[in-house]
Amino acid sequence: MTFKDLGLALPILKAIEEQGYTTPTPIQEQAIPILLTKKDLLGVAQTGTGKTAAFSIPIIHHLHTNQEHSKGKKRIKALIVTPTRELAIQIGENFTAYSKHTKVTNTVIFGGVKQQRQVNALRPGVDALIATPGRLLDLMNQNIISLRDIEYVVLDEADQMLDMGFIHDIKKIIAKLPAKRQSLFFSATMPKDIVELSKRILGNFERVTIKPKQATAERVEQGIYFVSKANKPKLLVHLINERPEASVLVFSRTKHGANKIVKKLAQADINSAAIHGNKSQTARQKALGVFKEGKLNVLVATDIAARGIDVDDLSLVINFDLPNIPETYVHRIGRTGRASASGIAISFCMAEERAYLKDIEKLIKQQVPRLGEHPYMEDAQENAEAKPQKPSNNKSRNNNRPSANSNRNRNSSNRRRKNNRNSNRNKPEKRD
Repeated sequence: MTFKDLGLALPILKAIEEQGYTTPTPIQEQAIPILLTKKDLLGVAQTGTGKTAAFSIPIIHHLHTNQEHSKGKKRIKALIVTPTRELAIQIGENFTAYSKHTKVTNTVIFGGVKQQRQVNALRPGVDALIATPGRLLDLMNQNIISLRDIEYVVLDEADQMLDMGFIHDIKKIIAKLPAKRQSLFFSATMPKDIVELSKRILGNFERVTIKPKQATAERVEQGIYFVSKANKPKLLVHLINERPEASVLVFSRTKHGANKIVKKLAQADINSAAIHGNKSQTARQKALGVFKEGKLNVLVATDIAARGIDVDDLSLVINFDLPNIPETYVHRIGRTGRASASGIAISFCMAEERAYLKDIEKLIKQQVPRLGEHPYMEDAQENAEAKPQKPSNNKSRNNNRPSANSNRNRNSSNRRRKNNRNSNRNKPEKRD
């Protein structure tokens, strides 16, 4: 099947051909025909599968077709709600590209910046609005935005929105939507909360689930190095210097950690930038812009800030910190190997993170390949593959036998370590 077989308007076909699209991805091939019939849809697919085009293209088709009968000032007919400003901007860019040869217009609104420029963009009227929940509700409360004319609504990355605490905002937005509308709900995972939320927004819906052969991007070559916390920065510098021309996205679990990584790289004469929630929108967009243009080879990001990163030739993802939520690992490495491209994802694992690695491997149903030796190997005691040495003879075994008291102390210490590990594993990931 090609896009020409889907029955799309000619101006849209021309635009997507200019983007280099010929054959739809599985989510696009299954979702677009359903959406062209104006049915509600629940779409479940991992990151990097082409979800944005799957919902944007049919909406643009409907808006373009209906424009022939509409007169007067444009009213917002399509609403796309997404969790982060980077992702909102990315969707807006794609929406603009797909609607290039039509008169369909869109604008993007998000928090973290002054609202006046966004308000000015809304004044002439737009067909489609891409928004983050907080800024959308803010402008609704000021009576600057009305949802009464909405005909198409999309909740994108719904699981991430709930993870970021947007559930109450989403419910308020849903309450203001017209009863008669086409609703699209996209999520990478379907936990219980997402199922309940989908029931609130969807009517009689179709479901499309794209299950990859494995839980991670199939074209991504994965690997892991066991390394101490102190040696992580040194190994990172070594890997970057081995690939001086590569575009590298480095993941840190925290904002403070991202800043420290940038400083360590600067000390090694490697230019990089960090994007996270404490950075201004201007700084984040500037860093992301130069990274996409290839003027900056290394970008350090937290998980939330990285949701909107879509770089065609991203060749290497490095998990400087392993995530304590296994699904996050899948999202991270999905930044590379997107669509038909290939990519490499390398992770660092220190002793305290091995429980996270076990959870990740359980989720993806495979062992992440061990990459073996590197210049900053851990000692044998810390190496994940190390085995306890057998005593050489009975004498040494007797001499080294612990006392009853030391056994009790060791057992108590082991219980404390196990409790701490379980406590850390159940803690929510630190968010921007």
